[in-house]
Amino acid sequence: KRIYGDWTKPTVAGWKKVLLENALTPIQQYSYTTGKNSSDSALIIDAMDILYSGKVDGFCIVSSDSDFTRLATRLREAGMKVIGIGQKKTPAPFRVACDKFIYLEIIPMPDEVHQEETLVSTPAKIKSPKAKPVESVPKINKETLKLINSTIEDLADETGWAFLGDVGNLLLKKQPDFDPRLYGFQKLTPLIASLPQFEIDKRETDKRGIKHVYIRNKA
Repeated sequence: KRIYGDWTKPTVAGWKKVLLENALTPIQQYSYTTGKNSSDSALIIDAMDILYSGKVDGFCIVSSDSDFTRLATRLREAGMKVIGIGQKKTPAPFRVACDKFIYLEIIPMPDEVHQEETLVSTPAKIKSPKAKPVESVPKINKETLKLINSTIEDLADETGWAFLGDVGNLLLKKQPDFDPRLYGFQKLTPLIASLPQFEIDKRETDKRGIKHVYIRNKA
């Protein structure tokens, strides 16, 4: 795990604790010219060196910069799985160049997780600390519904049913930044269950307690 930047700048001094807690290796890259980010070039060169070493199966690029679009594409051409992580402002070309793209805004921060644990373990008589306002969850738009609908149709058998696992995989191939957490759901199953446009069928398997979930579009 590597993180790139000009670590001689006082503005990045606050990252020291983060590096230690997450075992990140800081890669020093001096800013040779004002307004130019030389860290991008260093990251790309190192990524290609790692690719040709033949010792990895995939890459995770944490950035909201579209400059890494070609890198993500090249890595996938070489058979690597590429996961991108960035803010919602990340340009579409970089998002779709990844196998999967995760928005930073839907990843719970350590302080938020700790706060939730504190609220759960706090006795009722003790006043709980006020939680910070939660960002409103957007409703599923027509484009997303159409995406789910068409994906089910692509995979459906003669009776219209499609295995949910296959649907989820194809959704990511069509739209790498698709994530149920964007709409307030941790998994795809409860998201689909909340939508009246789809039917769900949970089928028994040979293994006890394990069911396969199938979905189809309602007529």
